This record gives sequence, structure tokens and C-alpha cells, in this order.
Amino acid sequence: MLKGVQLSLLMGPIVVNPVPRQVVEALTAVQVTVGSSQRSGFQLTFGLSKNSLLSRSLIPAGYFDPMVRVIVVVTINGSPEVIMDGLITRQQLTPSSEPGQSSLVVTGEDVSQAMDLTDVPRIPFPAMPNEARIALILAKYAMFGIVPLVIPSILINVMSPTEKIATQKGTDLQYILSLAEEVGYVFYIEPGPAPRMNVAYWGPEIKVGPAQPALSVNMDAHSNVESLSFTYDGLSKTLYVLFIQETLSPAKAPIPIPVPDVTPLNPPLGLKPPLPLHVKFLGDGEDAKATAKYSPVQAAAIALGKASRHSDVITASGALDIVRYGRVLKARQLVGVRGAGPAYDGLYYVRSVTHNIKHGEYKQNFTLSRNALIPFTSTVPV
Repeated sequence: MLKGVQLSLLMGPIVVNPVPRQVVEALTAVQVTVGSSQRSGFQLTFGLSKNSLLSRSLIPAGYFDPMVRVIVVVTINGSPEVIMDGLITRQQLTPSSEPGQSSLVVTGEDVSQAMDLTDVPRIPFPAMPNEARIALILAKYAMFGIVPLVIPSILINVMSPTEKIATQKGTDLQYILSLAEEVGYVFYIEPGPAPRMNVAYWGPEIKVGPAQPALSVNMDAHSNVESLSFTYDGLSKTLYVLFIQETLSPAKAPIPIPVPDVTPLNPPLGLKPPLPLHVKFLGDGEDAKATAKYSPVQAAAIALGKASRHSDVITASGALDIVRYGRVLKARQLVGVRGAGPAYDGLYYVRSVTHNIKHGEYKQNFTLSRNALIPFTSTVPV
């Protein structure tokens, strides 16, 4: 690995331990992808020979079989960072008659994969709010070191058992995601902070907080990114209008309510938010079916979540070298950008990152997003 960068790989079906030295030596590439609206995934590539430990013993013994747990830790300048804790879902073996060209590629996803395997047959949750149901479901996965981080919703809705008993449909993951959608929340698994631990986050998508050190471009010796480009898509901004039926008058007329895409957790990240060019009515068609079963407050929360997720008209994509940047760029957090000019400098939300690790190389591809032009201040954390 690079100077100041160390890679640690732990594997095992139940007990996860550091892999043998021969496995580390055979590892040629690591790719890990983390995104704000998708399950995290990984891919490990190993070089093979006929007489290697992998070919002779480990592959036949099931060392790389599906559902084997994999933990990837990178240590940069003495600071460890868990970038993946997942389960193998697929392996691909490619033999070659050329010396040193045979390879084994194992692919997997984060430990939420274990929550999406069994279709649960209508488990009842009498008189339990969503938060209690989620905590109860996550308790089944304590073997993966999952620590629930459940943010209570303003829509605490506990149904009386004499009226209706909530029941689970689908897998545990599908059910938790459906409960998140009901209140405009998100759900994902964040590895760490220590190996063998995971944080299961169920709550609003947060676009506030401390920013990571700035990505610097076009600044000569101070530049720390290899490439960075921006796209301003004005047509992607949509104004959502929610229809709520009032019940006080005999007419019971529907009332249109514009849904703001700016909230305390999704503030404007610039001085010039674009005007919406599209208008979508959430009370029509399929959206009417999706919101009709909810109370006005529930429907409003769903609409707020939908509006905030579709408010970012500015996107950026690029690549950086970890050695030059000095740390791991994390998804689902803010980061500063400087050197791109007065319109595009400022804070951005890190939408996704892809770690690409090879011998002597550690790079990241990333995508950023923002809901406005022109930063509030001329400075960002460096």
C-alpha cells in the first residue's frame, strides 16, 4: 500500500478475523461504493495460481462463499476508518492459461442484505409506534454489531389494538423502508466506528452539520482533486403541490398546499435557489393512491421528504487521490468546494463515493449535490 495508508481485511462466516497473509498478498483491487439513497456494495479482486492457498484450500472450503462477512478497514496516518462491513453475495472465477492472469472476484453488499432474505409472514405489532417496531426488528441482527440510531418522528401514531393491529409485510428491510417512507425518512447501515460494529440509521436525511475539508480545484499546489465538473439542470427542480381535503364544510373541498423543499434539515446551501420549472400535484394518479390512506400531517411529511430529495439541481462529479486529500471523503455529509468560481464554490452534500484501492494507489470517485448557486460565505473548512 501507499506510505501512510494501510489496508486491513477481516473475513469469516460467523466470527470475523483478519485474513491469512496469503489472502492479503493475492488481493489486487478493492472497490467500495457508498451512496445516500442506495445500499452500499463492495468488490474484491484476487489473483490466483494453481498452487496458491486460495485455489488449493480456501475456495473449496467455502472461505469466499455467499453470506461470508467481509470487513474492510483503511488506516490513514494512524487513523482507522471502516469503509465496508458486508456480506458476500456472488463470486466469479476466471481461469487463464496465461501465468498470473487467473482471478477470483467476490461481490457483496452491506449487512442490510441479511435483513432482505426472508419474507416474514405478517408479524403483528400491537400498540407499538414505528420506532419501537424498528428497534425490535433490528435486535434480531445483534450478531452484526448493529446499534440502532432511530430518530423519533413527529408522527407518533399508536393504533389501538381494538381498532387495528399493525402487521409486517415483506422482508425486515422492506418493512423498515416502508415505515421510513410513511414519514419521509431514510434508512441505511453505516459501518463502524469500530470494526464489527454498524450503525442502523432511521431518520430524516440530514444536510447540516460540520463540513469535511474542502475539495480544492484550479489552485495550483493547493489543489487536491484530480478532476471536478459541475452540472446545473434547471428542469430537475419540481414544485410539489399536496391536496388535503378539509372536513369542516359540507363541500369537503380539496385544498392545494405547495410543499417547500427547504426545511431545517435541508437548508439552502447558497444565496440563489433556482425557480421550479415543473409542478407536480401529489393528489393525482398514483400519488393520490399513495397519500390518500394517510392523515394530512402524514401526507405532508411524505411530501416534504419527496420535495427535499428532488431539490438539488446542481450536481458535481470528480475524482481525488487520498494521499493528496489526506483523509477519506465520506458520503452522507457536507464538504466544501473552492477554486471553482463564485457561482459554484461553497458547501455541497456528498451524494456518493466509490473507493478504488490497488497496490500503490488509493483514489475516490464522488458525486456532490446542492440546491442553490453562490455560497453564503467566501470561506470553507480546509
